[in-house]
Amino acid sequence: MPTYDYMCTLCGHKMEAFHSMTAEPLTQCPSCNEAGLKRQIGTGAGLIFKGSGFYTTDYRSESYKTGAKADSGSSSSPSTEKPSTSTKTPVTPPKPTATS
Repeated sequence: MPTYDYMCTLCGHKMEAFHSMTAEPLTQCPSCNEAGLKRQIGTGAGLIFKGSGFYTTDYRSESYKTGAKADSGSSSSPSTEKPSTSTKTPVTPPKPTATS
């Protein structure tokens, strides 16, 4: 359910109301108790996903997903790849030589 902005044309009181899209607009001002409340035209709000269950890649288009697979050079996702089990020898940098 959306939140609507209202303003009383008689006393100037501003308020927000949370009600169904199919509900009739409010008309009774809670401040002056007159029928001067008018619903304001708003710009709306952006959709915000919060929590650990949402990822930026959840709602990508199919063309984006296809292009991303081509860029990565493999068809498997990073979450299904197994970590490398090979042991690597650490590389030590060469010691500086004294110059005269």
